[in-house]
Amino acid sequence: MKRNMRRFMGTLLVLAVGISMFSACSKSGETTVDETQSSETQATDQVELKFLHKWPQEENNAYFKEVVAEFEKQNPNIKIVMEGVGEEPIKDKLRILMGTDDQPDIFFSWSGEFAKKFIRSGNTLDLTPYLEASPEWKDSIMQAGLEPFSDNGKNYGIPFRINGKFFVYNKELFEKNNLKVPETWAEFMNNCEVLKNSGVTPIGLGNIYPWAACHYITGLNQKMVPDDVRKKDYLAETGEFTDPGYVKALEMLKEINDKGYFNDGINSVEHNMSLEMYYAGQVAMTYIELEEFLDVEEKLGDNWGFFAMPPVEEGSGNQNFLTGAPDGFMVSAKTKHPDEAVLFLQFLTNKENAEKLVSQLGWPSPIKGAVNENNSISKLVEGLKAIEEAEGMALWLDTDINIKISDVYLPDLQELFNGDKTPEQIMQEVQQVANEVKNEVK
Repeated sequence: MKRNMRRFMGTLLVLAVGISMFSACSKSGETTVDETQSSETQATDQVELKFLHKWPQEENNAYFKEVVAEFEKQNPNIKIVMEGVGEEPIKDKLRILMGTDDQPDIFFSWSGEFAKKFIRSGNTLDLTPYLEASPEWKDSIMQAGLEPFSDNGKNYGIPFRINGKFFVYNKELFEKNNLKVPETWAEFMNNCEVLKNSGVTPIGLGNIYPWAACHYITGLNQKMVPDDVRKKDYLAETGEFTDPGYVKALEMLKEINDKGYFNDGINSVEHNMSLEMYYAGQVAMTYIELEEFLDVEEKLGDNWGFFAMPPVEEGSGNQNFLTGAPDGFMVSAKTKHPDEAVLFLQFLTNKENAEKLVSQLGWPSPIKGAVNENNSISKLVEGLKAIEEAEGMALWLDTDINIKISDVYLPDLQELFNGDKTPEQIMQEVQQVANEVKNEVK
């Protein structure tokens, strides 16, 4: 790694000198010996980096095209070969590629267990020395974004976006029913009862894809289960899921549905449909990600507010966590050009490009100060501040536990709402699969 660091610093020096020479030659408009030698050096030392992300949509991919073009302009000896693959296909693509020698040099990853399986298999480069060699870069990134990509005190990923989960509410409906933002779970449930009695469906939920309910249980597990127990259970090697807090969390989620606080037919409704119900005033609240705030503002103007999942009085977990997670990029341990790959990541996550990400796409960035009053709505700034001030993040459950466990846990949430399985039955199934996974990794 020390050799890589020397190469990295050397690369920076060579690039700086090369750019200076290029600028001087361009001013004269004539071909010089220096320019010819520079071109020959670039041709000889041309570096190609494969870059894989998960945003193939044209409006999103356009951002990456701009960033890549500017990077290549500033670093003419580096060529970025970029590919965008959708959210579900990229999971399969990465699983296949990580078993080969044809890995992308820089690739997208969710944080938590999704990233840690690449770390355990030795497929990711330890980025700790690079971060420590560039303290300005390290200090520019929120700790809440870096920590979920860490393992055993080392950092293996750089966060690109950071997301939190919040309830958004209709101000007019709250004021009409003399409701205030709940400060406890009991107050939250009381608000739901008041809204229901007034003829308004309290919460919109679209759970045709059970990640939506998974986000609820992510936060409830964190609030009901002691942190040390939950973290141990979420590791494939030590997971048991026997703490009574897991059953209680499912009971709390079931209670919301049983009392009619969700809209009807939640397992056949898409998330976007539940959002439309919220925009139309058919439901008073819905649970959304920070990156969706801009859409809410465009639809409702100032007629909305937000709050985090409230503390649970009897909960055994830390009540000052937020549900959410960063996603970002990792560097392949098999890359032939680690210094150049890190150089690109450093450029991708500098403040200028982070601010561009916020202004162009409305995505919350983990780069400090990137989300500000000049490029974003005030509520997004407030939401990001809440993430910074939280004591920790409860990462999305489906990316924070072994996939074999989540493949049972998530579909069972639909069964819970249908009344086909009890909280106890669900956790028994989870415990069984967790035990199988534990034996597999021993």
